Amino acid sequence: FFVYILQTNIYIYIMNLFLDCVKGLPVKRPPIWFMRQAGRYLSEYRDTRKKAGSFLNLCYNSNLATEVTLQPIDKFGFDAAILFADILLILDALGVNVQFVEGQGPLLDPVKSKKDINLLKTTEKIHDKLSPVYDTVKKLKQHLPKGVPLIGFAGAPWTLATYLINGRGEQGSLTAKKFIIANNPEFEEIIKLLTEATVEYILMQIKSGADVIKIFDSWAGALNADMVRSYSLNPIKTIVTEVKKQFPEIPFIVFPRSVNTIYSDFSEVKEFDVLAVDQFLDRKWIAENIQPKKVIQGNLDPLFLTQDKENLLSELKKVTEDFKKYPYVFNLGHGITPDARVENVTLVVDYIKELKL
Repeated sequence: FFVYILQTNIYIYIMNLFLDCVKGLPVKRPPIWFMRQAGRYLSEYRDTRKKAGSFLNLCYNSNLATEVTLQPIDKFGFDAAILFADILLILDALGVNVQFVEGQGPLLDPVKSKKDINLLKTTEKIHDKLSPVYDTVKKLKQHLPKGVPLIGFAGAPWTLATYLINGRGEQGSLTAKKFIIANNPEFEEIIKLLTEATVEYILMQIKSGADVIKIFDSWAGALNADMVRSYSLNPIKTIVTEVKKQFPEIPFIVFPRSVNTIYSDFSEVKEFDVLAVDQFLDRKWIAENIQPKKVIQGNLDPLFLTQDKENLLSELKKVTEDFKKYPYVFNLGHGITPDARVENVTLVVDYIKELKL
């Protein structure tokens, strides 16, 4: 093992494939985990989901959330687990009426005026509602196999704001983008509140035992380049900077989905340890422009997990060949889809575990 001394904190860091990689250290092969690795493509998940009665009940039941988080670890042997929760729980904790409707996805009561904003709870009051999530983290640290780190996560302020303003997911987030321009003081207040709440949420996940944090900005690609910098990159940087004041050793994975060449701007932020890349970016551009500066994660199109073995293997070889020059985390360009073939997940995990960097 190695002993690291950071400022006034002394802690022991045990060698671990995933943790080494996200910290930018040499590794023998890419570690592998998948976004949404606990999900509807697994019969075990569907059975547990039925027991919960509703999606929100599943998220807030620490025993069942622990169960579904462990399912893909037990089944496939991923190198890291990710906490089972949802990015919208923080909005629920702030007092927004959040529902998950079968066939429609999340539906929320929109927040669009100063009066609506004033009705939201203050950030220090979110923890009572979110305490089951912290309990799940604690239970996972007790039950995860030795050497399997736990990834905690949160949605980025911009993505949360789109749901808050639109009242649902909206392709292109046009409603929220119009709100930025027409109601900018209110929008800035929303972003500030969400940034502060997310810092609180992440700090409690870390205190409960999370080893790594990922921030998902799933709707970042709806913004133009200037807005990406203002409302995606800057709030995320504030969150990471604030958290690292208390926990400088915690690695952060940042996922600004579909921001194209603005990934370069994210790669320049030293506080971001890993940059998760989507399937739409050219891999050779990534290898040339991002990898020399930042550990990357991702890029395999989830579509290939639904295809035959030959097509999957062909794409798998392209991804691993293009990224082999530097250490990286193997993952998808977005989450596993419900129609993914279980045998394909096994194939990919086995393939990556046989790789050598």
